[in-house]
Amino acid sequence: MGFRIGVPLPRSSRWLWIALIWLSIGMFDASDTVFSMRAEGHHHAWFKLFVTLLLSWLPWALATPAILNLVHRYPLRLQSVAAHLGMCAATGLVFAAWSAALEELLNPWLQIPPPHDFAALTFAKFFNRLVSFVILYASIVAIGCVLDSRQRLALQKTETARLNELLTQAQLAALRSQIEPHFLFNTLNSIAALVRDGKNDAAIQTIAKLGGLLRRTVEGSARHEIALGEEIDFLRDYLDIQKARFAERLRLSIDIPQQLLAAQVPSLVLQPIVENSIKHGIAKRAHGGRIHVAAFRSGGELTLSVYNDGPKLTPNNGTRPAGTGICNIEERLRSLYGTAFSLTIRNENSSGVEVSVSFPFREN
Repeated sequence: MGFRIGVPLPRSSRWLWIALIWLSIGMFDASDTVFSMRAEGHHHAWFKLFVTLLLSWLPWALATPAILNLVHRYPLRLQSVAAHLGMCAATGLVFAAWSAALEELLNPWLQIPPPHDFAALTFAKFFNRLVSFVILYASIVAIGCVLDSRQRLALQKTETARLNELLTQAQLAALRSQIEPHFLFNTLNSIAALVRDGKNDAAIQTIAKLGGLLRRTVEGSARHEIALGEEIDFLRDYLDIQKARFAERLRLSIDIPQQLLAAQVPSLVLQPIVENSIKHGIAKRAHGGRIHVAAFRSGGELTLSVYNDGPKLTPNNGTRPAGTGICNIEERLRSLYGTAFSLTIRNENSSGVEVSVSFPFREN
């Protein structure tokens, strides 16, 4: 049996530990006394003496829970000194009297010659025990303060972690709520463009696709991480909507190893990046362009990349295109993984731009 300091124990377990501790102390004291007396040639009823000495420690086993409870309810502060001094004095007086009287009253039973002056000897033993018992009480209070302090610290850490988790969940929910309207408005613009171009059938199909996407988004809104396979399915549906608008101008390729489909990724992590690639790398070119989505694992890290063969980044347009989607992804990654992630946007040597996101690999 074992326990960790700082973790509250059930009441039955506390009583058991207290009983075992005081039983150990009593057995040590009784054994030491009996062996010392036998070494000095006192071969009286040592077993009865052993039992009597054990009984002298019994009140401490009964009082320890009350003392620890007092420490918990009234932590050692200036305002609570009076309560602790009163408890200390009362405990010391009662237990000193109990111990001294117990030994003297049971002396005939233990076959120890009675003292010449019972009252004087009892009085002397009473004060000797009073000093030692006050020290013992103070030791219990000190131990109680340490245990209570560590328990309060553990509870405080647990509560802080819970509040941080709630804050993270709220931040992620707020960030996701930014993505969904952003995605919806851009898709509606695509549908409007199809209608303007007279592609009514394509517009109807796109509306149907949009309905399916929104349904999946709502159904999965409580999850901040999903399987990569689900994310790719969502991305394919989104790209089908974009294909209805761009037709042959949008050329796609997706390279995801089968063994990575169960990896956990932030939901809606790829769609904003692909949307950004279409906006900056495809939409502004008459002949369109190509987008390549890939994933690979390196040790304990998973990397997702989106490449488009559009214009390279220049000092004029910066190294990181502005946009709600990209900035939002970075904030969500920070909320989920702290500093254990990276988001990079770089020019490829030949042509085009690649956006890659790396974070810890884990499976559901």
